[in-house]
Amino acid sequence: MSAAPVVLDAMGGDHGPSEIVRGAVAAWRTHGVPVVLVGREREVREELERHDATEIPVVHADEAVPMSERGAPATAGASTSLAVGCELVRRGEGAAFVSAGSTGAVVSCAVRLIGRAEGVLRPALAVALPTLPGGSTVLVDAGATADPTPEMVAQFGVLGTTYARLVFGVPDPLVGLLSIGSEPDKGNRLIRGAGRLLHELPVRFHGNVEGHDVLAGRVDVIVTDGFTGNIVLKSVEGCVRTALSMTAAAGIAAPEDLAVVARRYDPETHGGAALLGLRGTLIVAHGSSGAATIARACQVARDLAGGRPRTTP
Repeated sequence: MSAAPVVLDAMGGDHGPSEIVRGAVAAWRTHGVPVVLVGREREVREELERHDATEIPVVHADEAVPMSERGAPATAGASTSLAVGCELVRRGEGAAFVSAGSTGAVVSCAVRLIGRAEGVLRPALAVALPTLPGGSTVLVDAGATADPTPEMVAQFGVLGTTYARLVFGVPDPLVGLLSIGSEPDKGNRLIRGAGRLLHELPVRFHGNVEGHDVLAGRVDVIVTDGFTGNIVLKSVEGCVRTALSMTAAAGIAAPEDLAVVARRYDPETHGGAALLGLRGTLIVAHGSSGAATIARACQVARDLAGGRPRTTP
């Protein structure tokens, strides 16, 4: 492999290592993404043999962090697949790290081993949500930091602005702060404090936006705390599924047209969420990710690490 590979946590997620390995093979064979798998070597190699893909390298890790675990205690050992994968990225032996493991555990391990970028208070998960006009709005934070300070939320605006500019090619991203009203005095103390700080930061701050603005395309970046952001993300996914199912049942749209809309919101299309604010590139895939989603996550990780602009889903 000439380029630094994408490091993939073979033990993470609900379906590791079988689906993870299958996704790695697809990323390598179909999309030309160099990958290295991290996990219990015997189990991983057995899966690779099933796909006649023994050329893909494996780095052994004794332990796997259960999906139910989160935070520093879960990742304290240096022999977990999370820790070994993050360490490979830290040493420059991997271009990026992809895991479908517990979000809390992934974030904790990444902060401890890869480290925050200079000046970053807390990392944040960025998810690109397709919007009605046809582009995307970046939601930050989608679940990395549930209880941030106003300073952290305001800084998410800076991280999201950089992400939208570099990844989606938006020259001067417009940032909105998620609240319960558009007026600047609306919201709880966290949101009101973050709003005051955003006015002082080098971002183009629109002001408050509301829940109905999330998919409207009014702004390029929406910032909020990770608790709220994760609820928003899963609510959007659930509402889209429900609306499409009801439309299909009513027979008022062609199935192929509904499939086009569904694909825009399918995790397989997006691959996962980028963890912003680290010294390296990291993608957190959904815990239920199958092979296709993992393959897409590896593509996204390679593109982000290499500075390639992503196409809008």
